[in-house]
Amino acid sequence: MLGRNPTQQWSSGAVKFAVIAPVAARVTADPEWMSAFARHVEACGFESIVVVEHTVLMTEYASVYPYDESGRVELPADCPVPDPLDLLAFLVAHTERLGLATGVLVLPNHHPVVLAKRVATLDALSGGRVRLCVGMGWLKEEIEACGAEFSSRGRRADEQVEVMRLLWEDRPDGTSFHGEFFEFDHAACYPKPVGRVPIHIGGHSTAAARRAGRLGDGFQPLGVGGARLSELIRIMRDEAERAGRDPKTLELSLGHLVTKIDGDRADKLAGLGADRIVLAMPPANDLGEACDVLSACAQRLGLIS
Repeated sequence: MLGRNPTQQWSSGAVKFAVIAPVAARVTADPEWMSAFARHVEACGFESIVVVEHTVLMTEYASVYPYDESGRVELPADCPVPDPLDLLAFLVAHTERLGLATGVLVLPNHHPVVLAKRVATLDALSGGRVRLCVGMGWLKEEIEACGAEFSSRGRRADEQVEVMRLLWEDRPDGTSFHGEFFEFDHAACYPKPVGRVPIHIGGHSTAAARRAGRLGDGFQPLGVGGARLSELIRIMRDEAERAGRDPKTLELSLGHLVTKIDGDRADKLAGLGADRIVLAMPPANDLGEACDVLSACAQRLGLIS
């Protein structure tokens, strides 16, 4: 029986831990597997579960995957990658308090008015458990298949974030917006989220760090470490100050591996300013093995006794 341990066994007890659902194991569209996995993530004391997105994967593509030296994504085109919001909505019914996060949702693939409705609905039905981490996407062929222009996706994203936040406000006369990509007047979108849905920016680029500082509620650097990671964190904080925002109010989520994280490593990430550590699972499709890995990780971190 897993027991909650309120006293962390390492010094940076304020840091939260999230777990990425193992999409490479080809199990994230299996309802029995995912419901049991999410319940175990919750029982182990982790803060949230994180799900990834690719609307489509391409059997052939010229784009370069930036997170592997090969330039090729590790997921085959026939790997099941369920819609992240639909998957999280399914997991709402199987969990009670577990945070529900995307990491990352490919923002150019979505119209912000429709996305605002979907996210607000999920947040309302889950009792305010949603965290939206978005990225600009690297797979040009995917983004173009969804109808957006790859080269302008950054400018488009700035408008998308603004549109969603406007639609989530409770305005009796509705919301109007006139931008380069989106335009509407007197639009009312209900239900509203329970509170402010945090929008985090994920990515490895200077532009991502600046966007996080300027517009985001948090930053999740992807695929970087060492001096480059420190540089991106500094850029995010500097940009927040230039925008008249307090960088201390922005959450920082840093990545690690479920199988390697321990108290010492968590302390080092906390020393960089991490508020959350997002843990990647090994691609094991055996549910018992995956749950054992999670339990061992939670015990090392003092989340369970």
